Amino acid sequence: MARRIVKGDTVKIISGSDKGTTGKVLAVLPSKNAVLIENVGLKHRKVRPSQLNPRGGSKDIHVGTSLHKVALVIDEKSAQTSRVGYVKNADGKARVARQAKNKEIK
Repeated sequence: MARRIVKGDTVKIISGSDKGTTGKVLAVLPSKNAVLIENVGLKHRKVRPSQLNPRGGSKDIHVGTSLHKVALVIDEKSAQTSRVGYVKNADGKARVARQAKNKEIK
């Protein structure tokens, strides 16, 4: 199945506690149906002492955001979002924004 949101896209969160926040996609997790978004879903994790890290401590990790909570941003200035579709052309498949009259997405 083709992924509609890919790494590097700018997305807007459309539901949940972070609603309205925009950010860049750092990674897509297809097995969990989630994405990692820059500066969204940061949590602290405690790390036990080990040979590599003898003091232990805590570190920041990204927690995935479900794909059904995000929408692709097609216009950075107005933060307009759109659904994503695919069309066939001479080069193969191309992603297009449905709300913007099939404007091709880079």
